[in-house]
Amino acid sequence: MSSIPSISPSSQFRKLLLSNQLEFICEAHNGLSAKIVQEAGFLGIWASGLSISAQFGVRDNNEASWTQVLENLEFMSDATTIPILLDGDTGYGNFNNMQRLVRKLEQRKIAAVCIEDKLFPKTNSFIKGNAQPMADMQEFCGKIKAGKDAQSDQDFSIIARVEAFICGWGLAEALRRAEAYHQAGADGILIHSALSVPDEILAFKQEWGNRCPIVIVPTKYYATPTDVFRQHGISMVIWANHMLRTAVAAMQKTARTLKEDEQLLSIEDKVAPVSEIFRLQNAAELQVAEDRYLPKGAEGTAAIVLAASRGKELGELTELQPKTMVKIQGIPILSHIVDAYNAVGIKDIVVVRGYKKETVNLPNLTYVDNDDFEDTGELDSLLKGLQFLKGPAKDTIISYGDVLFNKYIPQSLCQETADCVIFVDSNWQEQSSYARLGGFTECSIPNSRRAFNAKIFLKQLGDNLPKESIHGVWMGFLKVSPVAATLIIEVIAELLAKPGNCKAGIPQLLQELVKRNHPIRVLYTAGHWLDINSLEDVVQAGNF
Repeated sequence: MSSIPSISPSSQFRKLLLSNQLEFICEAHNGLSAKIVQEAGFLGIWASGLSISAQFGVRDNNEASWTQVLENLEFMSDATTIPILLDGDTGYGNFNNMQRLVRKLEQRKIAAVCIEDKLFPKTNSFIKGNAQPMADMQEFCGKIKAGKDAQSDQDFSIIARVEAFICGWGLAEALRRAEAYHQAGADGILIHSALSVPDEILAFKQEWGNRCPIVIVPTKYYATPTDVFRQHGISMVIWANHMLRTAVAAMQKTARTLKEDEQLLSIEDKVAPVSEIFRLQNAAELQVAEDRYLPKGAEGTAAIVLAASRGKELGELTELQPKTMVKIQGIPILSHIVDAYNAVGIKDIVVVRGYKKETVNLPNLTYVDNDDFEDTGELDSLLKGLQFLKGPAKDTIISYGDVLFNKYIPQSLCQETADCVIFVDSNWQEQSSYARLGGFTECSIPNSRRAFNAKIFLKQLGDNLPKESIHGVWMGFLKVSPVAATLIIEVIAELLAKPGNCKAGIPQLLQELVKRNHPIRVLYTAGHWLDINSLEDVVQAGNF
């Protein structure tokens, strides 16, 4: 048989139970083992009470609450598409508890539950089974009836587990109870035995005939050939706890080896690669979902930090290091910049260095050297950075190595889809010293309520704009798409080819783009950044 994904788990299980051939289901105890069982080709899962309690580290005596079992089942159900039969112990209480259990199992798409006719809290059948008391037969029949009355899915199945052989009562009692449970509405009978041979099971089946499906658990009589079960008309075999036992043996061996050898070489080739764990967790699906649902930017964006100049305005602080390595609160400015980028998921960071370049050596960054920093300017450094990225294949944020900023800045830039985007501080009248970055800006709309949902574009940028035209000051941030980056490389090359442009800066590039009618999207803010341009700024940065 093969399961059809469009059929509900309960319908799939009922088909297995009523199949005209012997069917097999395998134990699982969590989401990962359930997925492994399905991938192995099994058409159903046994959610073993022993295994679930063991993976919690507690005894199989109802020490794990039924709600904890239910939560575990939810992960198993989410991880698979094949039906799950829960080992429901005694139903976790009386008829009322049984009804609530059935309703909660159906909500989680669990196909069936098996309950055993012993007392709550139960004890595992293989621990002094002949000394364990059995439940009152009529009370247990009431529990089955209550469960069947509670189900809303007509295909949900209740399997009654008869413990008469386990408790030493013999064949007659086993048959008496099985018939009562069948009449009460049980969809199948699980007949259990602790003998190392199947004699009790086969004797029961011979007397029982084909009144309803018979399920067995050959844990103790494991040497019996499977064909014997086929010949006697058994409906379903449960491999009841072997996934857990295999895992325990493997973990014990690995733990001992690690303790003795104190190194990984001897075990690495004997364990599953981490990539296999990721596959079982369906990590690839998450990657696809992140691309679809997360705001554009984070890991799909690079950054270029221009940090080639000395920063003479800081005097002795930059005699032996460039401004980007001056410490603010004990940490270089560049570290603060990198932290802000990392905070929004940008880790592909290229730093263009020049003055005292050997001192610019923070880890996990890519460095591009502008050895002509004394005779060139920002555009030359930017060109080197863009060329290193080979005309970036993803969005790139360009910023300066001496400007601190809140993560709000790159986060907002990442979310914009325009080819060119800049940030403008509309609080320009209090920030006039920032004009050194390249000037004041005139935009299509000033910062106001009207601008809140509008698309705003740069009209002009420069140091000599009429006061009435100024809408803010450019903050030194430029985000470019791959298409824009290719264009900018060409424009920079043209600008630098002209005499007198060797020390041109990004403002000149922005002016040229506007002149050529390439739209530059503007985002407004007030604050969230600090240009380190004097010793006073260094002091102020301590409170940024």
